[in-house]
Amino acid sequence: MAKIKKGDLVVVIAGRDKGQQGRVLEVREDNRLVVEGVQRVKRHTKVAQSQRGTRTGGIETVEAPIHVSNVMLVDAETKRGTRVGYRSEQVERDGRTKTQRVRVARRSGKDI
Repeated sequence: MAKIKKGDLVVVIAGRDKGQQGRVLEVREDNRLVVEGVQRVKRHTKVAQSQRGTRTGGIETVEAPIHVSNVMLVDAETKRGTRVGYRSEQVERDGRTKTQRVRVARRSGKDI
């Protein structure tokens, strides 16, 4: 189970964007995240024409991936960075009891 998932609010704790907050747009396999408004870089794309005749290309500003170790989940209660822990709880579904892991904010102890 990943500690940070798509849609989570995170704060950058290292790098040139330290202190900025944003939502996770994408989680990649190589332990990297794309965070909204963080790690923005310029991409130079070749000018081309689409089928409709519109021109595409030029200089675009896009979010680059950032390593998961450089971000921290934001606690909903305190609005500050928190570590992520897990708690196991028993859930009954269709007459069966299953053990489910729930993410918990270490700072406040609340469920995420």
